[in-house]
Amino acid sequence: MSLITKVLKDHLPSDHDPTAAERKKDHIELAFKSQIEAGQLDQRFYYEPLLAAHPLPGTLPALSFLGKSVQAPMWVSSMTGGTQLAYTINHNLARACREFGMGMGLGSCRSLLWDDDRLADFDLRNTIGDDLPFFANLGVAQLEQLIDHNELFRVDQLIDKLRADGLIIHVNPLQEWLQPEGDRFRRPPLQTIEQVLAHATYPIIVKEVGQGMGYESLKALFQLPLAAIDFAANGGTNFSKLELLRSEPEKQTIYSQLAMVGHSAEEMVTLSKQILEELGDQVRCQQVIISGGVRNFLDGYYLINKLAIPSVYGQASGFLRYARGDYEQLREYVSAQVQGLELANAFLKIK
Repeated sequence: MSLITKVLKDHLPSDHDPTAAERKKDHIELAFKSQIEAGQLDQRFYYEPLLAAHPLPGTLPALSFLGKSVQAPMWVSSMTGGTQLAYTINHNLARACREFGMGMGLGSCRSLLWDDDRLADFDLRNTIGDDLPFFANLGVAQLEQLIDHNELFRVDQLIDKLRADGLIIHVNPLQEWLQPEGDRFRRPPLQTIEQVLAHATYPIIVKEVGQGMGYESLKALFQLPLAAIDFAANGGTNFSKLELLRSEPEKQTIYSQLAMVGHSAEEMVTLSKQILEELGDQVRCQQVIISGGVRNFLDGYYLINKLAIPSVYGQASGFLRYARGDYEQLREYVSAQVQGLELANAFLKIK
């Protein structure tokens, strides 16, 4: 052995990659389990591995949405108030929104129209901060009743007490029909929405509650001066089905198939593209929240890029699963979703 060889052997680590042996062993053992059949490939994307480096944290392009700048194209819809669990969930979600730069819509704020007993469940502006979108939420049934009693001022008071940027109107005729305690609409929801728009001095979003909307409803909404349309498509939490499960067995038998109607988020993206092209200069609403059945960052990335107008995506059940306990669980989940979006943005192009 030469002197140089001996010196190198004595002074350099014997293994420059200490994990190599274990890693190679894993590769051998997992090789057969790692094979993917052609039919399992995600056909929505072109994978372009040569055109970007690994993304650094925080490199998602900021998006102007609902009059404010969001850093991640995700939207959080929280639960309603009224329980200690809901308080924890809402505050965890608002904290995540602030940390990762996301917008947030509250669950139904109906109880706050009459008193402030549950205000703490919804009072999140200090947590989320002033720089991110934060919207209150009421159903068409409540708004119809307020209009009939000349009490829309209560909505203005709600917006003020929450320091919200605007109001989400949720449209839910099937849910109300199937809910044991449900209300009955006396007028088409479109009329109620138009009356609220004529009254309001703040932005309005309209959403469904888990079954989505068809061509004619979307076309009508895109012609209104709304801040955004929230799809709340079929595929996520279906509140009609949820209410049906609370009903007596006879009602479940009669209406079980009715809870299964609706539209997927991808179908609604396709319909929206068609409508936007058809309407041209008649389009007055030009922002969308794509929600309902969005399972992960790849679904969200695909849908917001396919629509090609300013849009974010919602993932209510995914957030909810991790928001019920310690904040760190939620933080880890959201961080992984953001990192996934950064990777998709670097290496994937939609077909």
